[in-house]
Amino acid sequence: MKVIADTCVWSPALRRKAFVDDPYVRELRELIREVRVQMIGPIRQEILSGVRSEKQFRLFKAISEKDNTGGVPN
Repeated sequence: MKVIADTCVWSPALRRKAFVDDPYVRELRELIREVRVQMIGPIRQEILSGVRSEKQFRLFKAISEKDNTGGVPN
């Protein structure tokens, strides 16, 4: 079963490592590893509008290119 994660989960997961203890971020990373998360257009757009650095963009691009998302860089 595919899962849609809302922006409020994606944002901290992409923002910084300080959120590794967040249970929602851990679950999102697990869903990504299991290729079970799906990102829909409106959520992708919200995330892109908040990207402030090249590093954030590269991370987001790596994740979204796999869109069924095979893994999150640590």
